[in-house]
Amino acid sequence: MRFKQMIAAITAACFLSLGLHTTASAGVIGTPEYLSATDRAGQIARIESTLSRADVQAQLVALGVDPADASQRIASLGDAELDLMSSKLDQLPAGGDSFLAVIGIVFIVLLILEITGVTDIFKKV
Repeated sequence: MRFKQMIAAITAACFLSLGLHTTASAGVIGTPEYLSATDRAGQIARIESTLSRADVQAQLVALGVDPADASQRIASLGDAELDLMSSKLDQLPAGGDSFLAVIGIVFIVLLILEITGVTDIFKKV
C-alpha cells in the first residue's frame, strides 16, 4: 500500500510540474505589423499569379529555371526583396511595344477615313 501511495504522489508531482514550465503568452499585435503581414501575402499572391502565366513559365524554362523552384524562392524572400520584386513587376510593360500599336491604330484610322471619303490621302491621278 505504501508503494502505491508513493507512485501516486510522484505521478501527481510530475503532472503538476508540467503546468509550471509551459506558459503561453499572447501579445497585442499592432496595426503596422498586421498590415505588413497582409501586404506581404498580397504581394506573394500577385507575383505567384504572374509566374503562373504560360508565357512566363515558358520563359523561365527557356532560362533554365524550374517554375516550382521559382515559387519556392518567392515564398522565402525577405520583406525588402519582396518589395523590390513587386516594384520591378509594376514597372514592366504590360502589353509589349506600344510604339507599334500606335502606328497600327493610326494606319487603321487613316484607312477608314480614306474609305469613307472624309480624307483624300491617296490622290487619284
